[in-house]
Amino acid sequence: MAWSYWSLDRVVILYVGLAYVFIWMQVTMSHYKINFYKKAMWGPVILAPLICLISILTVLLNSKGWLFTAQLFYWFGTLEGLIGFFFHIRGVGQRVGGYALRNFLTGPPVMMPLLFSAVSILGLIAVYGG
Repeated sequence: MAWSYWSLDRVVILYVGLAYVFIWMQVTMSHYKINFYKKAMWGPVILAPLICLISILTVLLNSKGWLFTAQLFYWFGTLEGLIGFFFHIRGVGQRVGGYALRNFLTGPPVMMPLLFSAVSILGLIAVYGG
């Protein structure tokens, strides 16, 4: 199976899977740093490696069943990122001074959950576009 025969959607799904490795490392370190003080922090830590694994299996096995599973988990990833964005925005507001610029700079990173969603949306584009 040569790379020249891979469709763009298949390469994008592989990229999504590999991107989730790095997202998983970052989200795990960030949530570990603050001791997972909310149970919701485990969501992206568990979901990211699952999406990674499913994406890679989808690419390697190239079957409709795995593609459907990947699609389902990309929807979960999109939803998880939006939920995380809500928690991060709320976390910024709970800091002393509320939604002041300094709290956006030092509080929970509000863009990280959106990145989680964006990478899943890229996977959905590959699934539906292919």
